[in-house]
Amino acid sequence: MLQIKSFTFNPFAENTYVLYDETGEALIIDPGCYEKQEKGALFDFIADKGLQPVKLINTHCHIDHVLGNAFVKNTYDIPLWYHKEEEPILRAVGSYAPNYGFAQYQESKADHYIKEGEWIKFGNNQLLCIWVPGHSPGHLVFYNEPSQLCIGGDALFKGSIGRTDLPGGHHETLIQAIKNKLFVLPDEVIVYPGHGPETSIGEEKKTNPFVGENSGN
Repeated sequence: MLQIKSFTFNPFAENTYVLYDETGEALIIDPGCYEKQEKGALFDFIADKGLQPVKLINTHCHIDHVLGNAFVKNTYDIPLWYHKEEEPILRAVGSYAPNYGFAQYQESKADHYIKEGEWIKFGNNQLLCIWVPGHSPGHLVFYNEPSQLCIGGDALFKGSIGRTDLPGGHHETLIQAIKNKLFVLPDEVIVYPGHGPETSIGEEKKTNPFVGENSGN
């Protein structure tokens, strides 16, 4: 059975996820840990559960989702995966990280570029990679059909959507991507977003003020 553990890290209140199952193999998605105690919380959970991280995955590469990339990659000696369109987004982080107070930010590089429709396999589970651009150009959502859950990054939130005023963002692109890529998933699917509480596809189709039934979009 697929298990999920969430952490909320850094001043942006970013959600970091660890997915694992009965085999002990685990994925770490969007590690936002920067401070020593944040890194310790992630490390201690993995150690206490006896997990073996096998891949590090980014939904996208804005600063709040990648602060812990180097720590995770180096600690567990695992490959980093993200969409190729996120490469310039990640490369830019080092230039502005000190402006946000992250003077000790460490660079990280991809070991594999994820393509839409690709499967990420670990333990007895796998995630389908869905390209949902608009918040950032190479933004991905990861869907596990048997568990009816997806890791949504900053595409869709409870009652909101990702901001589109950052470099590479585009409002109409995000609206259409949510409708065409996410709202085709079953209503029961739980969305674990990059910020804030989880929601469901069905709830957002009905009530989301940006993309829901009464949004006008």
